[in-house]
Amino acid sequence: MTALVELIKTKAVLRGQFMLRSGKISRFYLDKYRLATQPQILGPVTEALSELIPTGVQLLAGPELGAVALVAALSLKVQKPFLIIRKSVKDYGTNKRIEGTFESGQSVLLVEDVLTTGGAVLSAAQACKEAGLNVVGIVAILNRGKGAEENIAQAGFKFLGALYTEADLGMVE
Repeated sequence: MTALVELIKTKAVLRGQFMLRSGKISRFYLDKYRLATQPQILGPVTEALSELIPTGVQLLAGPELGAVALVAALSLKVQKPFLIIRKSVKDYGTNKRIEGTFESGQSVLLVEDVLTTGGAVLSAAQACKEAGLNVVGIVAILNRGKGAEENIAQAGFKFLGALYTEADLGMVE
């Protein structure tokens, strides 16, 4: 077991009863904020994610709020601009759903923290597509194995991989 896996397991994997965004109940929860706010975890995770970025990607993007620190750190690591994809269009200021600078036709990689069913990242991917961006794929830290891969494929997007599964992090139900 790698030192990073052990660090994530001890610092960011919680045990108890948790309602997931998908509505499912789990005895385990990867607290993305404990992960993303700790440099000793975020740095190595960012390094590992950088290896999943396909050649030719012009932009990175992350759904608010959970993936924002992650995509910002990855942007600094690989020196590519990033976008923040809001859950919905803001009703003030610039009235945008996608924050950041981009041009139609640019290639974007979506970066997510945790995938369960893929609902949040699919909404973000669809927003990028509607804005004229070419979504080349989706990567994540954790794939919980609860349908995200299938849902991503069914929606016409590519799942390029996750760093870990539930089993890798000892999150076995």
